[in-house]
Amino acid sequence: MHTAQILQYLKKHGQLLDSEIATGTGIPLPDVHISLSDLSALKEISNCSVTRFKDGKPVEGILCRISGYVPPASPGRKAAASH
Repeated sequence: MHTAQILQYLKKHGQLLDSEIATGTGIPLPDVHISLSDLSALKEISNCSVTRFKDGKPVEGILCRISGYVPPASPGRKAAASH
């Protein structure tokens, strides 16, 4: 369905909530859930259920990232090793 589009979006943006994927890609949330289920079954992504609080109210979601994918280091100065 939309699995390739979601996979590319996760590769570009890293770990995201299902609602963030839906907003960013323009794919309806129920379709995102179906695609995430398919990608998880294929072991393309790792996901877990999370509860975040917005204005004191719990918001359930699915947190997703590419399986085995380590994003490149961000540009800029790195902290020096402490001795």
